[in-house]
Parts: sequence; structure tokens; C-alpha cells
Amino acid sequence: MAGIGATWAGTHTFTAPRLVEARSIEEVQEAVAATDGPVRALGTRHSFNDIADTGGTLVTVIGIPPEPMLDELAGTVTVGAGTRYGVLAAWLQERGWALHNMGSLPHISIGGATSTATHGSGNGNQVLAGAVRRIEFVDARGELVSVGVDDPRFDGLVVGLGAYGISVRLTLAVEPSYDVRQDVYRDLTWDAVLEDLPGITGSAYSVSLFTTWAEPTIQQAWLKTRLDRDEPPAADWRGARLERPEESGLVEVDPANLTVKGGVPGPWLERLPHFRLDSTPSNGDEIQTEYFVALADGAEALRAVRGLADDIAPHLLITELRTMAADSLWLSGAYARDALGIHFTWRNRPAEVAALTPRIEEALAPFKARPHWGKVNSMTADAVARAHPRIGDARALFDSLDPEGRFANDYLRRVSLRS
Repeated sequence: MAGIGATWAGTHTFTAPRLVEARSIEEVQEAVAATDGPVRALGTRHSFNDIADTGGTLVTVIGIPPEPMLDELAGTVTVGAGTRYGVLAAWLQERGWALHNMGSLPHISIGGATSTATHGSGNGNQVLAGAVRRIEFVDARGELVSVGVDDPRFDGLVVGLGAYGISVRLTLAVEPSYDVRQDVYRDLTWDAVLEDLPGITGSAYSVSLFTTWAEPTIQQAWLKTRLDRDEPPAADWRGARLERPEESGLVEVDPANLTVKGGVPGPWLERLPHFRLDSTPSNGDEIQTEYFVALADGAEALRAVRGLADDIAPHLLITELRTMAADSLWLSGAYARDALGIHFTWRNRPAEVAALTPRIEEALAPFKARPHWGKVNSMTADAVARAHPRIGDARALFDSLDPEGRFANDYLRRVSLRS
């Protein structure tokens, strides 16, 4: 146990008694087949709860070589699931190709991010898992299984939380490379946001709004404009002003760790993430929480959370608001509805966060808020089921693929995703 350690931000210490650091797909198969007990996949540890833990064996796939294979005719790339997004992005860019989007951190693994419906932003951009076209995974018998988009189970497996096997290779859709510029605005009024939230968040290819809730205006609006499609925003966009150079940065984050802003054009992989791959990601000493509501309900949901602003602000580093296009993936936060993600990066104060999350969830309950699977929340299984209409179907699918519950753990049983 001492050798396994904790999650990236130290919010969960792993209790699994054994860790296998696989260097090949065959070693993953051997690890699963060699034990009759519980087993779980471990990626880059960017979760904030016990989703990846187990009472048995953890198998990490990040040591398996990426070995990307580009199919230009099909417009896809196949790559190791433990590969970090930033590594694949650099490989694609060298060959003139790109992904549709990236998360704020390029450090996260492709398998972990897609299996938890992690996302970037943009009204027209699906979560990162929306790019998946095929999954190769090791099942409970240690056999290698491949499932593509033509399989009726596919939409239930892409965002699979590691509940039915260990993903080892993924095929993703790619497109020709493109350039992006990133402009940051200050002093956008809350009235402007609440009066036309879809218009605000649709003002660029990717938009992120940052706030501490108690401020009279939105602290920052990051607009990432795709230069092959759209014109950059005006200097007086929505009544906000362009950020001055001396204001650059996020709260308690070294500005040198951030991707280039100021309207300077650059390749997609150096603008869509917020943080540089060669830098320290985010703050690090933090707790993260996130909820997804329908974008159509977004303004009312924000009004509800703003009612708690004075209680939230003292314990918050920053909130980021992002959007996602609807998808058909059963356990996605954007399943069957365009979504607004309401993300909280908390100061590392577990007791205070534990007291606040139930109150935020109560405020968001009328909007059937869905939790981010890898982040801290207080939602009960019943509350999760009310928000996710396909959770019963997902549980039945996972149970059918893993009838002995080898990939089940306390987390999955707690949210009723495994019997």
C-alpha cells in the first residue's frame, strides 16, 4: 500500500494492497488472469475520489508505449489508453492532424478522461469521449475485446468508469490541424451572462468563464477562437474589456504555467488547454467538484448557486463555467442534452467542502444536475439515478460483461453502477 500512494492532489489515498505497472497489453492480460480477486485500472491519478481504488489489484497502463497509428483515410488515430493527451496531441500536430478539443490539463490520460466524460468547452464540442470510435479492453477473463461504434453496446461502454474491464487502446476521430487564438476579457457583467448564456458561451469555439461567485462581475472570460472558422471577438465584446498584461493569470497559479493568451495565434494543442504540458498543472493543493445541468437551464442554475455565494467564496479558489454539446453516451454529463458544467476548484479544506456540496446539490436539484464521476460530491445513488436516465441500462450492461464483479468497487456500488 505504501508504494501506491494517493491521487494527484492527495484527496484520496489508495487502499489497494497490490499495484501492477504493466508495460504491455499482454502484462495487463496476465495481471487480470493471474488473480481471482477484484481488479481496477489506474491512470494518471487525476481523480479526486475513490473511483479508481479497489480491495484487490490495481493495474496501471500508463507505462504501455503509446504506439499511435494514424488512419488518414478513416480520419482516426489509435493509441494506448494510458497516453497523456498532450503527448498524443504533439504527435498528431507533427503530422498535420488534430483532435476536436482538449481538457484544461493536457497531462491527463486518454483512457481515464474518456471513461469519466471529462471535457473541454464549446457549445458545439462534445465531451472528449465523443471522439472515441473504438475501445480495446481486457475483460474479466483476461481476454482482449474490441468494441466499435457499430456495436449496440458502444454508447454504454465509452464512458464506462472502468466498471467492466481495463481499456488498453482507444481509437479517436481526428481532423486536419488548425490554429487558435486565445483572448481574455475582464468585467463581464453577471446580467450579460444570465440574459444570454448560450450566446455568451457560443461567442468562440471554446469559452470558459471564471468566477468566485461573490464578485460583482465575471472575473475572467477566456475565448478560444478557431481561426479557420470564425472571426476573433471585438475589443469591446459584450461590454467587457480586454485583459491587461499585468492582470494575466488565475488565482494562486503561476502565469508561466498557462498557455499563451493575448490574441496570439498558435496551434490548437497550445491554446485549447489552459495549462502547458511542460508545466505544473492547476494549483495542485485543491479539491475539485463539478456538476452538469442542461444549458437551457443554465441561467436559472447559476442564479440558484449565486444564492450561496457568500458561503462558497471563502473556501473557493475559482469556479469555471464551460459548455458541451449533447451526445448519446449513456453516462456522459451531456447525455441527450447540451450541457453547462459548473466546476468548483476548492481550497484544500475537506470539512468545509463536505458541508457545502450538499447545499449546492440541493440548489441544483431542480435541474437534475449530474456529478462529474471523478470529482468530489455528496450525491446519493437515488439522486444520481434521477439525473442519469440510462444508469439502470449501464448497470445491467456492466454486470453482464463482468458477472462476478471483478471490476466493481465501493464507489461503483455506492452510485448503483454495479450490483
